[in-house]
Amino acid sequence: MSKIILTGDRPTGKLHLGHYVGSLRRRVQLQEQGGYDRMFVFMADVQALTDNADNPEKIRQSIVNVALDYLSAGLDPEKCTLYIQSQIPELTELTTYLMNLVTVSRLQRNPTVKTEIKMRNFEANIPVGFFCYPVSQAADITLFKATTVPAGEDQEPMLEQTRELVRRFNSTYGPVLVEPEIMLPESAIARRLPGTDGKEKMSKSLGNCIYLSDSADEVWRKVKGMYTDPTHLQVNDPGHVEGNAVFAYLDAFSTPQDFQDFLPEYQNLDELKDHYRHGGLGDMKCKKLLNNILNRLLDPIRQRRSEYQKDIPEIYNILRKGSESAREFAAQTMQEVRHAMRIDYFDDKEFIQEQQKLFNPE
Repeated sequence: MSKIILTGDRPTGKLHLGHYVGSLRRRVQLQEQGGYDRMFVFMADVQALTDNADNPEKIRQSIVNVALDYLSAGLDPEKCTLYIQSQIPELTELTTYLMNLVTVSRLQRNPTVKTEIKMRNFEANIPVGFFCYPVSQAADITLFKATTVPAGEDQEPMLEQTRELVRRFNSTYGPVLVEPEIMLPESAIARRLPGTDGKEKMSKSLGNCIYLSDSADEVWRKVKGMYTDPTHLQVNDPGHVEGNAVFAYLDAFSTPQDFQDFLPEYQNLDELKDHYRHGGLGDMKCKKLLNNILNRLLDPIRQRRSEYQKDIPEIYNILRKGSESAREFAAQTMQEVRHAMRIDYFDDKEFIQEQQKLFNPE
């Protein structure tokens, strides 16, 4: 069986450092390491419309920004297939078939759905498309026969629901679809980078993001304003690194080389943390270190982005080619699905002949 990776993002705005450390950096590593027969990375615009149906222009404008973020971060369209979800109509067809294999009560029990409904204040009026997006997500995964889905642990209930649908489909119709496994981020901090305000999650809607496309000045402005330790009022005061956004980011991004280059009086992050805990280390010194580290990371991304955005029509051409390639793969899977479900009427010559004999016995 082929080893296939599938992953994607909702195009509701530019990608930020939370996306990068949580998934994008890992995708680039997997792309370069090889070991997989195919890698699909898609923009889930259909899913984004489930809670942005009245603002499609937001999604439309975000497509090119997400594509620029993908390419500038290092995703290579020669090594992975970049495509737009809505351009694969087979997804809608498979979603419809899978909906027949799951109950409303099962969807209601999905912890991820419960959390998302509460977060968006949909308790009283849940759009049907949003309520059913676990089925749509299952179609996203199974249409491309993904064996591995890089995702955060909050998505495990969605993957389990996908596996249930695969088992139900295969037992009902035949062994066509593949059960996927989740690939979790390598570290706890990568699973949920906090916002610059110290809130649990970096979020566009909360305005606490550092974007991959931010300029060096914008990064410094945001780093200067980052949440640290409210009890660390004077330089000599003992400080707390737990719950301190600056140290969370240093955990996620710093390397021994960074200390050697930017703050050589410390050999590593552990020494910096010890000093901060005992007192005598100011927040601004830590923020300047973080600013240098983030700009070292983002500088090559910015440079690639500036080159890619000189030819926006080519960005759309890359997405068009990727979508065409993805659709070819999807069409093959749907042919197998229809055959298993016995609805490939025009392709089943044997069945047509059986019907001929049934209505015209000799």
